[in-house]
Amino acid sequence: MTEAEYDPMAAYSHITDDIEAIVEDTVLPRRLKDRVYDTIEDHEGVTTEQATDIARGVESQYTDTRVDPLEPVGTVSAQSIGEPGTQMTMNTFHYAGVAEIDVTQGLPRLIELVDARKTPDTPMMTVYLEDEYAEKREKAHEVVWALEATDILSLGDVSTNVADMLVRIDLNEETLLERWPTVDSANTVATEISETIEDKLGVSTRQSGMAIEFGPNEPSYRELLQLVEQLREIVFKGIEEISRVVIRKEELEDGEEFVLYTEGSAFGDVLHIEGVDASRSTCNNIHEIRAELGVEAAREAIINETIDTLREQGLDDVNIRHLMLVADIMTNEGTIESIGRHGISGSKDSVLARAAFEVTVNHLLDAAVHGQSDDLNGIIENVIAGKPIALGTGDVKLRMGSIDANPADD
Repeated sequence: MTEAEYDPMAAYSHITDDIEAIVEDTVLPRRLKDRVYDTIEDHEGVTTEQATDIARGVESQYTDTRVDPLEPVGTVSAQSIGEPGTQMTMNTFHYAGVAEIDVTQGLPRLIELVDARKTPDTPMMTVYLEDEYAEKREKAHEVVWALEATDILSLGDVSTNVADMLVRIDLNEETLLERWPTVDSANTVATEISETIEDKLGVSTRQSGMAIEFGPNEPSYRELLQLVEQLREIVFKGIEEISRVVIRKEELEDGEEFVLYTEGSAFGDVLHIEGVDASRSTCNNIHEIRAELGVEAAREAIINETIDTLREQGLDDVNIRHLMLVADIMTNEGTIESIGRHGISGSKDSVLARAAFEVTVNHLLDAAVHGQSDDLNGIIENVIAGKPIALGTGDVKLRMGSIDANPADD
């Protein structure tokens, strides 16, 4: 539906034609016009004069916050983010309210984001649950065990018998029933574990109740130790990348519900697990979000992660428009580019702009070898050359001349 076809009165019953004409006559975007209508609708009996004051007041604030023509928004954004960044700490803090999980915060996290690193130092996910999984702890734990990587050491004890060249596993029946809540018998789980060991290690196993034994095909102390090491690396349930899951009961908009926080990230796998609310769950790896949800979602993730990082440091007065501009620059090609010599700064058209950032000699040498030229269109190169920049007053052309009394004769 185009704006010409949009009916602003469809959802409002107490707004007269005069008030509608006043609001529609403003330069406000559709979103702000709708908020003005909501305000007037919430206060029945608003007169035409009051509606005029509301609409003109919003319009005045809107025009005051717009960027002036030829404003160097990139430089302003860089300064607005960079200056508060000097006040940020260099430490890694516990994630707010979750003492068991460490998450990179402060300046290191901000650097991770603008560098667009493929993997964060401390990957994590916030997993929201649906329906009964969010309301009942035992159902939430079903999702926990589907997420958390379960290795052999969390299921029982492992011992080696050097004399008989055997590895023995004594499984804990209570643990098996806890981690496989939909299975009636622990023996069934033990059989599945035994079969997994045979498939992964290529050995023959012997199962007796909760005990499983196996050994190398040929007597060898070295192979026996290698089997033990390989056994510890097998993931019998859950996702290999997720080493730990913390469950918390939180007060959200719709009431209390259980939320999961993971140490490690596998966003694509988690979205398909039963009980996970894919519409709200997120992770701190912007590349995983782009791969699963697209570049627009990655842009939103960059903005949200940056805001959260600044807010955690008490720097939430940075205007979101600066962060939105950075996210736009990083994602406008459909991929996620870093802000650095391997990304945006290193791919500028201007030779001098690239040289001014990093590895100056290399850029100048390459430009000389290939006979490149610089049109001096940007800020950095004009500052280097001592010329006025083509922004602000530097891009305004004035010419003095006489005013003809009859312009039609020109």
